[in-house]
Amino acid sequence: MSKVVRTGASILSPFIVVFGFYVIVHGHLTPGGGFQGGAVVATAAALVLVAFGREEFGGMLKKSTFSAQESIGLLLFAGAGILGLLAGMPFFANVLANSGLLFGTPVPSGPNPGDMNTAGVIPVMNIAVGVEVWGGLALVLLYMLSRVPAAGGER
Repeated sequence: MSKVVRTGASILSPFIVVFGFYVIVHGHLTPGGGFQGGAVVATAAALVLVAFGREEFGGMLKKSTFSAQESIGLLLFAGAGILGLLAGMPFFANVLANSGLLFGTPVPSGPNPGDMNTAGVIPVMNIAVGVEVWGGLALVLLYMLSRVPAAGGER
């Protein structure tokens, strides 16, 4: 791609990643959540892929990294469910809600602007899904890219 496209991708991709993290973390307060935010973050990988091509993109981002990221997201999601069992409650019970711990602040009644430290295990699940979707979609991009012949004709 041209230098203009590469420069634009270099400038925009960090902002796309930050916006994706915003959507993931605020999923329990605003429309969005883990899947949408993970897809937004994976869009930054697609942008870099289009701008820099397979040779440079493959050097920056590895399949093993995204595969591990996908597994970590899955383990975190399952861990959020097991947390309920460990507390003697059903699987995926919201044990952190109103606990005073991380994401355990009670929600004030009536209209309020929203507090990040509420909703119990729901933000944890959003983060887990976001990490998993980001890793999974980026991995799909890399596998699709590996099937495209390089400029010289080799795979």
